[in-house]
Amino acid sequence: MTPTIIFDFDGTLAVGDGPVLAYARHAAEAAADDYLRRVRAELDLHSRGASSFRDGYDVVGTLAREDGVDEATLNAAYMHSRSRLGTADAPVSPAPGLTELLDELDPGIRIVLATNAPDDGIHALLQSWGIAERFTATHFRVGKPAGLEPILRAALAEGPVLSIGDIFAFDLAPAQALGADTALVGATADSSPESPTLRGATLDLIVPGIRRWTRSALPSSSVPTSSLPQ
Repeated sequence: MTPTIIFDFDGTLAVGDGPVLAYARHAAEAAADDYLRRVRAELDLHSRGASSFRDGYDVVGTLAREDGVDEATLNAAYMHSRSRLGTADAPVSPAPGLTELLDELDPGIRIVLATNAPDDGIHALLQSWGIAERFTATHFRVGKPAGLEPILRAALAEGPVLSIGDIFAFDLAPAQALGADTALVGATADSSPESPTLRGATLDLIVPGIRRWTRSALPSSSVPTSSLPQ
């Protein structure tokens, strides 16, 4: 039996609005004059858990569409932001507690990356953070939520699964439906009406719960997953 932890990327492994703002700056060329001001105001609301948007990318795209920006322009703006991922134009940081967690996890735990983003710049970032070799598999342009299901099913066939992400509907709902454990991180973690196994505004806040999950998931353990802290 091989337990698996599946991580999302943006807002989960990588934190910071750098790529979102790079996306917005590019989209702003075709939007209204006050577009960037409105984006920043909505991002501030989202960071405080007071926004109805899924994440920063949803903020940028929705407000741009309201200004009449077409999909081709938005797609070009998004791909531009991804091409700058991790640079001074689109800075991100590893989630607090991430590198320490991956260093200490039992090598019997499979670590998988599954993201809707393209792979532009992600491998280089993982390398620069010193964690690239810890990932057993990396999946890009997954097409969540539906596209996550085959990844989950394959992992569940091998053992227990914990799916970690910042958007419940995309990262966690498919996992929960298939019987996997889930961890919600980010701005919506405290206010979400959903029922993930673990939740915390930042990754480091749920690290104790992840440690407990790994002890329960490894074959030698008998700690019940239902005793995990919320």
